[in-house]
Amino acid sequence: MATLCRPAIAVPEHVITREQTLELARTLHADHPQLGLALRLIGNTGVQKRHLVQPIEDTLKHPGFTVRNARYEREAKARVPDVVNRALDHAELTPRDIDLIVYVSCTGFMMPSLTAWMINTMGFRHETRQLPIAQLGCAAGGAAINRAHDFCQAYPRSNVLIVACEFCSLLYQPTDLGVGNLLSNGLFGDALAAAVMRGEGGTGVRIERNGSHLVPDTEEWISYAVRDTGFHFLLDKRVPGTMAMLAPAMRDMAEPHQWDVSELDFYIVHAGGPRILDDLGHYLGLPLETFRYSRETLIERGNIASAVIFDALERLFVDGGAHDGARGIIAGFGPGITAEIALGTWTEKGVGDDSAERASAVARA
Repeated sequence: MATLCRPAIAVPEHVITREQTLELARTLHADHPQLGLALRLIGNTGVQKRHLVQPIEDTLKHPGFTVRNARYEREAKARVPDVVNRALDHAELTPRDIDLIVYVSCTGFMMPSLTAWMINTMGFRHETRQLPIAQLGCAAGGAAINRAHDFCQAYPRSNVLIVACEFCSLLYQPTDLGVGNLLSNGLFGDALAAAVMRGEGGTGVRIERNGSHLVPDTEEWISYAVRDTGFHFLLDKRVPGTMAMLAPAMRDMAEPHQWDVSELDFYIVHAGGPRILDDLGHYLGLPLETFRYSRETLIERGNIASAVIFDALERLFVDGGAHDGARGIIAGFGPGITAEIALGTWTEKGVGDDSAERASAVARA
């Protein structure tokens, strides 16, 4: 079975605090008829600070979609190699050991994908397969894990590199004054993540089973309007209540595996907002502490889209991981409304793994 190894995370150097966000809202939208509501919603997110790919004075300007997308490409190429190399180090592999690169992002667009640039510049084999995922939003991190697992199941002993690159601040639209959009301006942050799924060996979460669930007739609840000025994020007020529909899907997926989703040892879930976590705990009968890693991500970095579950997983590693054989779940939620769910057990690197690594390296040489 394939093992998801320790992720690597990076956040840009520019920081905006909760207090600065609220003051900006008061200054920029002093005459907004629903300013009070927007301020309360932003305050209730619990986000204390976020990282931005450029200073706030530049973030608030809109130089046009062409300039913004060029910025996305430039920043991705400058920042992705570091997280990739650290993730490979965590997995004790090199670029030449990777058989597939899954690249996820919903905050910029490139064709060919950044995967082509990575293969040409970072030492990956020219035979390395590419899977860019661009339209699953925050659920894409979970989808990347699941597709990596599928690949390793289909091609045993293969290794997959996952990269998530999200510069949400490049989507700021100064003319969008709906309350939902004002809330988004105070919720989303920028971050990058990378992780390796090893077909053999490694320490981390050994994926046992994966699945997906789409809530019917919710396509418009989270979406983009693509306009001349770029991507305009649309958020329906019904989104915070989606756990009533997704928690049962998580339970249903675990039951055939003879697992009770309310009695697992660790939970790595997407932190779209505090109510998502509160409701999930309520419907699964779990205490607030259960989702502490996801809450820490939300508080310290905001909603960093597809990178959230990797940031939360990294916090589990920093905390010492779990005991060998511990059972857990990884779940990403996003547009659709879609849930991408994986069940796995914590595994430590086995004694015989080194020989398998040497055999794999010889096969690829």
